[in-house]
Amino acid sequence: MSSNEQHILIVDDDPVVLKSLKDLLAIRGLDADTAIGGREAIVCLDQKDYDLVLLDLQMPYVNGHDVMTHIRQQNMDLSVIIVSGETSFDAARDACSQGAYDFLRKPYATDELIITINNALKEKQLAKKNQLMQDQLRESERLHRYLVNTSPDIIYILDPEGNFTFINERIESLLGYDASELIGKHYTLLVHNDDAEVARYVFNERRVGDRASRNVELRLKCKDDNTARFFETRALPIELSSMGIYKNEENPKKRTYLGTYGVARDITERKLAEETINFQAYHDLLTNLPNRALLRDRLSLAITQAKREEEMLAVMFLDLDRFKNINDSLGHVIGDELLQQVSTRLKSCVREGDTLARFGGDEFTLLLPKITKGQEDIRKIAEKINDVLRDPFTIDDNELYVSASIGISIYPRDGTNMDNLIKHADIAMYHVKDKGKNGYQFYSDDMTTPYFQNLSLETGIHKALDNDEFHLMYQPQINIKSGEIVGVEALVRWEHPEHGPITPAEFIPFAEETGMIVDIGHWVLRNACAELKRWRDAGLPEIRMSINMSARQLAEKDIVKRISNMLKDYGIPGHCIELEITENTIMSEMDSVIHKLKELSRKGVNIAIDDFGTGYSSLSYLHKLPIQTLKIDRAFIKELNMNNSGNSIINTIVAMAKGLDLNVIAEGVETQQQLDYLHEIDCHEAQGFLFGKPLPADVISQLLIQDPYSIPGAENGIPNSRHRTH
Repeated sequence: MSSNEQHILIVDDDPVVLKSLKDLLAIRGLDADTAIGGREAIVCLDQKDYDLVLLDLQMPYVNGHDVMTHIRQQNMDLSVIIVSGETSFDAARDACSQGAYDFLRKPYATDELIITINNALKEKQLAKKNQLMQDQLRESERLHRYLVNTSPDIIYILDPEGNFTFINERIESLLGYDASELIGKHYTLLVHNDDAEVARYVFNERRVGDRASRNVELRLKCKDDNTARFFETRALPIELSSMGIYKNEENPKKRTYLGTYGVARDITERKLAEETINFQAYHDLLTNLPNRALLRDRLSLAITQAKREEEMLAVMFLDLDRFKNINDSLGHVIGDELLQQVSTRLKSCVREGDTLARFGGDEFTLLLPKITKGQEDIRKIAEKINDVLRDPFTIDDNELYVSASIGISIYPRDGTNMDNLIKHADIAMYHVKDKGKNGYQFYSDDMTTPYFQNLSLETGIHKALDNDEFHLMYQPQINIKSGEIVGVEALVRWEHPEHGPITPAEFIPFAEETGMIVDIGHWVLRNACAELKRWRDAGLPEIRMSINMSARQLAEKDIVKRISNMLKDYGIPGHCIELEITENTIMSEMDSVIHKLKELSRKGVNIAIDDFGTGYSSLSYLHKLPIQTLKIDRAFIKELNMNNSGNSIINTIVAMAKGLDLNVIAEGVETQQQLDYLHEIDCHEAQGFLFGKPLPADVISQLLIQDPYSIPGAENGIPNSRHRTH
């Protein structure tokens, strides 16, 4: 069966992800159906037979676990690969326990996804071929049982004493014997010694009909001095059916036993297929190491034995340091070769009876049963692993260096079941990562606190998005000369139902690291546009809405289309929106960023460089990009008049902006002295606590109603502005 004949279903609640995966598979010649969400997936599964499902876990209403439950309840014969942004170990464990073939975390490596898909399809294809082969063998057995010399099977007749009276020519091609050599010889000449007891019953079969022996598996010995097909194993697996032969069979009283008739079928190919399927189910195909399924089986057995014999065992969780850099820079072919070489070195460190498994990606797990000397035994192995990885790896003339961060948990001190032992070893490994990598660490209870804090924070952000726990505050941006509000910056705040306010400093860095900043950023964009529409519909003066854009958000392929659609949906002109982007975001992927920002600029959207002066501050990119505004970082404003260098930097930025015809906003203005200086050097706009902290939307709308609209009291702080009564 070709790949085109195998049916794939992609399930996700994000249309962008669906299209991306479908296009990715199409490039590799794999056609796939798509389903948006779990409900549509179940409908598709009920209407069509699929070989493989790429399934997201986190979906509204009917999630990935519900889909897997439906698959299991309906006994659907298919493989499931989880492709999910949910990164917790419990999610991977639950998915695997529900029968998932593999678990890939978003963002996934394309090559790893394709390899996993191909492996799953190959396994399914092999299983189908094996089933087809068995069906064909059974049909052949029914139709050709009595065809002798033309039969693909060994067909023989024994006399009542068990000696061959007939055997067909198939015996020569399979076992290397000439048929004439066996006539008059006892059947035990051919039987493998370990199968002698089974052979005694089936070869001496006297029963007939349904009671006769059928499809009994055993092994026959090949001739010692031949060039037979299976000489290297010296044994041929067969499936033997036999029955008694009688004279005067119709008359039970006169019936005479003449011997036994049998058919021996070569089942080597089936055995090889079964072994291949079994190997693929329990081994990593890249390194040939046990996979997580086999590791869990062995760990479960080891825990049972350790409990019975009151022994200790250890679980090591290894993660390769700097592997991602090598994989990204030199390619996945080099990365795969490196993983193979690493696995070879790691195998040299283990004892007989230990289990080294590839857990996924660049992660390995080592099971150490029968620990007799406590941590000293474990420490020696961990140090040996670090030693063997110290020497460089040479691949295609590249000299590569990797090390390992190793976390260790011990039974029963750190857990009495496999899930806790693996989880605690994983926590200890991340503790090593945080301390600089390239080492090992035994698990302790105090490591769990930050682990669960991050887990709680991730869960909390998901719930906050679902339950509208986020809200926006708006910090006014003031025209320094007139004192009027010319814009506001939308700032996200989180009001947790149990813990109260959570500051952006607490959750934004974590959201950036995990990629959840993308969902938060889209929420901010949508709600800021909705609020701006309400102000415009109320007839309030037109102002500019500034919205921060993260690097991950800008990296999305459809970000321009998303922003364009949002402006259209809310009826907002492009010039009313200003996207604030940091210099590091621009420099990370310059070509892609320039293209997207130019598209947005053509739609009228303003672009501002946030925290200007703290990054690259290169004139070259200022010329290339469609920038309208520079925002001077608050650190420079804070140093105003404290030293001449701070003043010089601000003077330079303002002068450069004037030369490039760019607007300048000073952030973090808190004192009258700072404002006076900015007015003196002709800085255009300012924002900061001098004019007020970030304010709710209803307060901003009240300020905009005033005529002229400005921050109360600002007229006393801005030089040369006319007095206003509010």
